[in-house]
Amino acid sequence: MINKKSTYYYDEKSLSYKEIKSNEIWGFTVFKYLMSSLIIASFITFLFISFVDSPKEKKLKREISNLELQYKSIQQQLVNTELVLDNIQQRDDNIYRMIFGIDPIDSSIRKAGFGGANRYKQYEGYSYSDLVIETRKNIDKLKKQLFIQSKSFDEVIDLAKNKAEMLASIPAIQPISNDNLNRMASGFGMRIDPIYKTKKFHYGMDFSAPIGTPIYATGNGVVEKIKRSRSKKDYGNYILINHGYDYQSFYAHLDKVLVSKGQKVNRGDLIGHVGNTGKSTAPHLHYEIRYKKQKINPVNFYHSDLTPEEYEQMLNIASQENQSFD
Repeated sequence: MINKKSTYYYDEKSLSYKEIKSNEIWGFTVFKYLMSSLIIASFITFLFISFVDSPKEKKLKREISNLELQYKSIQQQLVNTELVLDNIQQRDDNIYRMIFGIDPIDSSIRKAGFGGANRYKQYEGYSYSDLVIETRKNIDKLKKQLFIQSKSFDEVIDLAKNKAEMLASIPAIQPISNDNLNRMASGFGMRIDPIYKTKKFHYGMDFSAPIGTPIYATGNGVVEKIKRSRSKKDYGNYILINHGYDYQSFYAHLDKVLVSKGQKVNRGDLIGHVGNTGKSTAPHLHYEIRYKKQKINPVNFYHSDLTPEEYEQMLNIASQENQSFD
């Protein structure tokens, strides 16, 4: 007979109900409570871990926050440094280099990037790789620009040390004695050809003077080339002086050449006499100044022997569209 106060279970092997002993019931109840407690404890632990930081995590978060602040500060400093460097580059190109007659450094050189293999591969694969790589790129860019600027300053410093020599070398006087400026015949620019009577560009200045009038070197330099010619189709007898610093002066249609190739000359030295050789319609001196092999207007190079008033007069004469002598 089945006792109602007892607990039974159905045994499939014997196909009958069997009584569960009290110690088994107690063990099962304990197991059930333990499992429930474990599940509840795991759930509470999960919630705690998910929403409550441990002391170590709090410390790490403070360090990360501090690093982010430091990164932003470094980025701002890099931006400020770039602005300062850009200002220095502008002054270098537009003031320092211009004073000494050297070309500005092309922006493509100043701002050139880095080529070749991936320079920043070692910084990849981390949580903050993008920040680190971007910072390294900015630092490398600044380092390169600073190097280029340093080399530029070295060049300017060398020129400054040699300023006296440079000023003595650059052509700065008229090539013949022309106190009252009445020997200025034709200037730089579009002029009428004396033979064909058509307009063409005249790349120098013509000074009319009697045959035998002294011609002087307009700056210190070395005689680079001399030509003596009887042809009526060219510049006749001429002298080319190399003054250094990319400047040359050219003296054509001479009657006599009084210097030799390779000879050093100083500003004011007698180098030849006015003539009427080559393609020339009257005795005169054809004078040119060349900078980096390009012919430029000589009227801008008479500051050493003209007053401001005489210089203005010279500009006026040189700008008149008259006939050249060659």
